[in-house]
Amino acid sequence: MTTLVRGRCWAKAHPLAVDAVLAAAVLVCMVIGSFVEPYGHDGGPTWGTRTPAALSLVLMVLAAVALVFRRRAPWAVLAATCGLTVVDLVTGEFRGSVVMSVVIALFTVAARTDRHTTWRVGLVTMTGLTAVAMLAGPLPWYAQENLGIFAWTGMAAAAGDAVRSRRAFVDAIRERAERAERTREEEARRRVAEERLRIARDLHDVVAHHIALVNVQAGVAAHVMDKRPDQAKEALSHVRDASRSALNELRATVGLLRQTGDPEAPTEPAPGLARLDDLVETFRHAGLPVEVTCGDAATDLPAGVDLAAYRIIQEALTNVQKHAGAGAKAEVSVIRVGPNAEITILDDGGGEKKEQSGQGDGGGHGLLGMRERVSALNGRCTAGPRYGGGFRVHAILPVTATPVTPAEGGTA
Repeated sequence: MTTLVRGRCWAKAHPLAVDAVLAAAVLVCMVIGSFVEPYGHDGGPTWGTRTPAALSLVLMVLAAVALVFRRRAPWAVLAATCGLTVVDLVTGEFRGSVVMSVVIALFTVAARTDRHTTWRVGLVTMTGLTAVAMLAGPLPWYAQENLGIFAWTGMAAAAGDAVRSRRAFVDAIRERAERAERTREEEARRRVAEERLRIARDLHDVVAHHIALVNVQAGVAAHVMDKRPDQAKEALSHVRDASRSALNELRATVGLLRQTGDPEAPTEPAPGLARLDDLVETFRHAGLPVEVTCGDAATDLPAGVDLAAYRIIQEALTNVQKHAGAGAKAEVSVIRVGPNAEITILDDGGGEKKEQSGQGDGGGHGLLGMRERVSALNGRCTAGPRYGGGFRVHAILPVTATPVTPAEGGTA
């Protein structure tokens, strides 16, 4: 098998050498055939009873040389071999050996062109050479040799067309297989990108919320450490609780990446509106007054919608904590309006503003992550400054949402 593969590779790399070997083999066959008398004394072919003329040998050599270039110039080689065959037919005693070169040349042309051209050229070659042999050849028009020219050239055209059809069929199968492989790879990349986007969004929500609380409480502890150590201890306790919560949620999120055989991932449920009071309480401990209005029907939501609502509130309150300024107040409203759940987070802007890196200008990843979550559920999300100061985030989530493919891009 290895030798066969190597031979095919060598043949593809040296086509001219292969054609030279083929031309030499055809020349040998033509010369041997010119020594055979098809009708001997006993009715069968007889070897050595006739010898080819010098002109016939020259025509055979010229035809064999032309076949060396059959792949480089198939039409020119076909025309040359047909011309040499006509000369062989009309000069002297009929030998019929040169027509073997026409068979090879016609096969090459048929294998390299379309079916319509193959049959048109094949028909012209068959009828033309046969007519010349019948009308101008030395044998009677009804001789079997004349009909043999028609048969052999016809078979050459049919064989070349069959080879071309099979090659086209194999190429089509290979192209479909390659296209299917590319499609599978693209689908796999798309799914990986979607999963990476979802995990990045979850990690951003968890880290941004808890790290913001840790930062605030650590600042409070540092400020009152000397004068009010009890308050500093309380602030550090909140830092410890926030960091523990962040670690637990990070562990739960990263656990989704584990494969079969890895240690068992946490099995605690994803956060939802049932934990809204705990979430709000962490902000209140950090010094942000938050008022919550939540209808009973609004808490009974599908898992995907429930998680999205929780993350939207978490991110919006985190932005208020970081950007609304000292003395800001926030309001959270979760209500059920027909088939939708509406989440609204408002703040009054507080006092002096901090740097607006993630709120108001749309430049942060938090607002982008909120919009991606809502878009994945076929919902709508708006966020922008309020008239008179402050900021407003409003999301409408269909309760019977059907997830869609997330938009391109990702959060970090």
